[in-house]
Amino acid sequence: MNNNKKEFLFGLNPVFEALRSGRRKIYRAVLNASSKNNPRLKKLAGLLDTHKVPYTWEEKGRLISLCNSRENQGAVLEVSPYPYVPFSTQLEKSTLMLLDNVEDPHNVGAILRSAEVFGFDGVLLANRGVPEVYPSVVKASAGATEFLNITREMPANSYVRAAYDAGFTIVALDVKGTVDIRELHAMSIPRLLLVIGGEDKSVGQYILNKADYVARLEQKGKISSLNASVAAGVAMFSLANRLVTDDR
Repeated sequence: MNNNKKEFLFGLNPVFEALRSGRRKIYRAVLNASSKNNPRLKKLAGLLDTHKVPYTWEEKGRLISLCNSRENQGAVLEVSPYPYVPFSTQLEKSTLMLLDNVEDPHNVGAILRSAEVFGFDGVLLANRGVPEVYPSVVKASAGATEFLNITREMPANSYVRAAYDAGFTIVALDVKGTVDIRELHAMSIPRLLLVIGGEDKSVGQYILNKADYVARLEQKGKISSLNASVAAGVAMFSLANRLVTDDR
């Protein structure tokens, strides 16, 4: 990673969470001058003062130009790139999630938000077929990325091979799974790797073959499947009970 590179986070939650987590170098903020009376922007300005981050009040066109998004909610933060963690440190954790073939940044962000809420120790992103942690992903995650340990180093199959050799139980989520995921939450699984696939292209065949369990979500409705991020959230919730005593 080029440490001299900078990017612009946008949206109130991402900006607040980046300040709270303290994991990135923060250079400056730009706030919407037309919304100076907005209570959340006022609160943000106070937090920027507390953290001694310089900021300016500018017109909304300037904010759109900086972050290339109209969904900035009046707040843009210039920061260093996302601080990925080495895969070797992830193997010391007990609960990991891997995204394979999840191509839509909004789905990735929504899944990461659920991963943080439900206490996953780390997230692995395949370095092909899955977006990087771009500002749009941070926005879709409501800033949850800033508190997650995320790795993006290698193909999904390589992660699975390494995790399997390290003693992880591999659970792949698939609509044609052979086991109801609700059966897994009562099992004793000391080290878990949950693999989530995309909507157009699901978990790869190698991983399905390698998995200890290929799990499905039992459905009673008439449509064929859930959105990838919703399915991932349900799966994580189904496994949450076995996670509550794990140390993060």
